[in-house]
Formats: sequence, structure tokens, C-alpha cells
Amino acid sequence: MIRRLVVNNVLHRPIRTIVSVIAVGVEVALVILIVGLTSGLLQETARRIEGIGADIMLQPPSASVFLAFSGAPMPIKIADKLRELRYVQAVAPVLLQFSSSGGVDIIYGIDAKSFRDVSGGFVFLEGHDMQGPDDILVDDWAAKAKHATVDSNFRLLDHDFHVAGIVEHGKGARLFVPLLTLQDLAGSRDKASIFFIKCTRQDHTQAVMDEMRPIFPGYEIRPLKDFLSLMTATNLPGLDAFIESMIALAVSIGFLVILLSMYTTVIERTRDIGILKSIGASKGYIIRALLGESAFICVIGIGLGIAMSYLGRAMFLSSFPTLSILITPDWIVRSALIALAGGLLGASYPAWLASRKDAIEALSYD
Repeated sequence: MIRRLVVNNVLHRPIRTIVSVIAVGVEVALVILIVGLTSGLLQETARRIEGIGADIMLQPPSASVFLAFSGAPMPIKIADKLRELRYVQAVAPVLLQFSSSGGVDIIYGIDAKSFRDVSGGFVFLEGHDMQGPDDILVDDWAAKAKHATVDSNFRLLDHDFHVAGIVEHGKGARLFVPLLTLQDLAGSRDKASIFFIKCTRQDHTQAVMDEMRPIFPGYEIRPLKDFLSLMTATNLPGLDAFIESMIALAVSIGFLVILLSMYTTVIERTRDIGILKSIGASKGYIIRALLGESAFICVIGIGLGIAMSYLGRAMFLSSFPTLSILITPDWIVRSALIALAGGLLGASYPAWLASRKDAIEALSYD
């Protein structure tokens, strides 16, 4: 009986139901896409850093695990000290530069030989390694996104580069230029943002780190095998608060729409509620009917929101191929529970209001 009542009530006002369903769907899609975008970018960045193949990375004091926030405060001569350490096979100084022209990019300024010694070298899909000061290497994802081809010009940091080669992605950045050239462009002569260190054997990593700590007190010395676990929202300043704020905004949208929808439902059906009460319907029955209606709308909205999430991801990736949006079952379930809780909470006050209506007054309502 109550199921038929819920379904009939939902179908009675199709426009209002559709608006409520869309609001819940937007709420779910916002949560899934925002969390998926942040976690996807973090994990994809971490995998690219690990793909360099180094065992240790050295950063300046208080440096963030998110390398985009790194500056260039370390003297390049640190590389010579690192090479003198026992069990150190190779050291690659890298200068990082953030660019927002034509998209958001992190550029690696590298010394081709030392970077090859640490990483094992690039896998070239087209072209060749950097040979001149104005050469640039572009990974396959960035080449697709920016329509870059071998021997074409590439404008970056107000400087014209020549695309020497297109390489397979997974070696840290997507754009690589000569270290000296980037130092000149960034005004960071003889400076580096990070040093990647390759040990003679992987099991020597801890011994090298122990030897480095007294030489570089206060510096951030991290093993790359643990880097993926460090790249979380809680380790990045402000990102966790941003995600929570966006989730709160999404929940507020669903809550307010459901509250308004259920409140107007109660006002419109005052006489119907009076009839139900006059034939013996209890307060609990009235509350269950309205909460059931809200839950039914939320369930449909959750399904729509999940579909909108996958559609939104496909649209983002078609426009921005270098993005990584990670949609996980864990956050699908969480977003569904958040939407359902918000919808039921929004319907609670109208349901309580309906249950307290006097049957005689409700029957006389016009």
C-alpha cells in the first residue's frame, strides 16, 4: 500500500520530480568528479615520478610532496656531493617550472645524460633526443593534447622551442627542455628544484639516505617507492579543505531542493493528509510515506548522477587528454550515501510537519 502511494505521489508532479532528481544527480556527479579529479591527478603524477626509476629524491627544507609547488633554491653543486656518497650510481638535477600558458604544465629542465643515467632513458616514439639549447621533448599525451609534431615549433615560457622528439609518457613531466635553457628562462642560474638519485642496488637506498641526513640537515629526503602513498589530499596544503567544501556545497544543493520539494508537497496535499488521518493513518505512516518518496527520488537521482559522472569524465578527457579522473567504487558508494542522507534530512522537517497536522483542519483546508 505505502509503495503504491509513494510511486503515485512521485508521478503526480512529474516536472517537480524531474527537477529534484536532477538536483540529486548533480550532487552525486559533483562529489564523484571532484574527488575523482583530485585523486586521479595525484595518483597519475605519483606514478610518473616513480616511473623515473630513481631510488631517492632530495628536496629543499619544508618542500611539498606536490612537486608543482617546488621552487629552485638548491645549488646545482649539491649533485657533486651526492655523487661522492657510497652506493650512489647516478644523480640527476632537475629544475621544475610551472607554466599556465595554453594549459597547466610542469616543465622539467634536465641534463640529458644524467637524467638518462638515472631513468634508463626515454622511449622515443618519434624523433630523437635533445641536441640543441632550444630543443624540447614532448610526451605522447601532451603531444596529442597540444597537437605537437616532430620538427614543429612549440611556444613555451615566451620562448620558441623546436620539438626534437615525442616520447612515451611516464617519466615525471610531460615537457622536457635542456637544464641550462630553463635556468636562463626562469632566472635560476646554477639552481635546481630536486635531485633524483639512483643507488647501485635498491637495497642500498636506506644506507644512502642515512648518509645523506647529516650532510643535508632539514632537507626532505624521500624514497621514491613510498612516493605514491604520500600523494594524498591530506598531505597537500588546503586540498583536503577544498574537497570537503565542494562536497558540502553539493550536499547543500540536494538538501535544499529536496526540502523545498517535500515542503511544497505537504502544502499541496494537506487535504489528502487529512483524509489519510481520518481513516486511521498514524503519524509514523505519514512520515514513512514522505520519507519513502524522498528516498525514491534520491535513488533515481543517484543512478542519474553516476551516469553523469562517467559522461562528464568522457567529455573532460576528450577536451583535455592529459587529465586523469579516477572514478572508484568506494566514492560511488560514498556519494550515494551522502546524497541519500541529505535527501532524507531535507525531507525530515516536511514529514514531521505533515504528521502533526490535525485531521479536521486538514480536511477543511482549501
